[in-house]
Amino acid sequence: MQALILAGGKGTRLRPITVNTPKPIVPIANRSFLLYQLDLLKRAGITDVILSLSYQPKKIEDVLGDGSDFGVHISYTVEAQPLGTAGAFKNAQAHLRERTIVLNGDILTDLDLNVVLKQHRSTEALATIVLAPVENPTVYGVVEADADGRVKRFLEKPKPEEIACNTINAGIYILEPKALEMVPDEEHYSFEYGLFPDLLKRKEAFYAYVTSAYWLDIGTPARYLQAHHDLLDDKLASYRIPPRERGDKIDKSVQIDEKSLIDPSTVIKSGSVIVDSVIGPNCFIEEKVVIEDSVVLSGTRLGHGVELKNAVIGKSCLIGRFSQIDGFVAIGDKSMLTDYTVIVGS
Repeated sequence: MQALILAGGKGTRLRPITVNTPKPIVPIANRSFLLYQLDLLKRAGITDVILSLSYQPKKIEDVLGDGSDFGVHISYTVEAQPLGTAGAFKNAQAHLRERTIVLNGDILTDLDLNVVLKQHRSTEALATIVLAPVENPTVYGVVEADADGRVKRFLEKPKPEEIACNTINAGIYILEPKALEMVPDEEHYSFEYGLFPDLLKRKEAFYAYVTSAYWLDIGTPARYLQAHHDLLDDKLASYRIPPRERGDKIDKSVQIDEKSLIDPSTVIKSGSVIVDSVIGPNCFIEEKVVIEDSVVLSGTRLGHGVELKNAVIGKSCLIGRFSQIDGFVAIGDKSMLTDYTVIVGS
């Protein structure tokens, strides 16, 4: 069994967080995001992983290497130009020898892949697609299946009156080698608009698995922040943040709640308050700063009296004294805000 992670996108929806950092390695709770997907695969006994890259591939390779530090073996393919989801699958053909699990590179999930594989084998499927129920399917592509689990129809961004179910494509597929043969060579080709409709037309054994496990697409700044809160709240049963340790660079007067996660290299001066937040490495937090429901990425400095609430602050930023950021706001890397700046988000 092998796995292919589609990690070639530019992360446009996640900007400004992805301007300097490819989406697959943006930090989530101070870990590169792809490590959560590698954990998911390892729990199913899958350690042969291919990463399909396009945008800033060297940065990703520098972080993950050959995978040995993380208990897997990683191979890389790089697209000279974007080939689409199924095109990237075809582009990795030289590495693929057997049944393959394909993951979109922006999905955080608690799914037990062993259960999906069991169904895939029992139905003798050529392809199995994982579906996730959502409250508002109109912003996604709805996938309908019959009582036996056979996929019936794909409907992209349906109108409310067109919706017959609330299950959407979760970006996780199990594909047999025959499916690879059905994808054209060196052509922009997608699963959603190309291969999967073709499977339906040919009446191939194409099945759906509906998961009730935790599932989140981290592809926007708001959902990126939500992913942090969900991890702090232990919503992923399969992953628990290690016990929080109060670093020796934090003043004894600083108030930190039980959920917050702070890298031990970060300096926090007296009188500050940290609530339900994540602070990355090598940050410098001056006196009487309040950080609530926020994420502060590495190398950032917050001046005296700064107040953050529901914000994402990028790497190596400088936030001037007594600045206030309230409501959802995402600040890009290396931003500088002058003293007394006030930003009110949505």
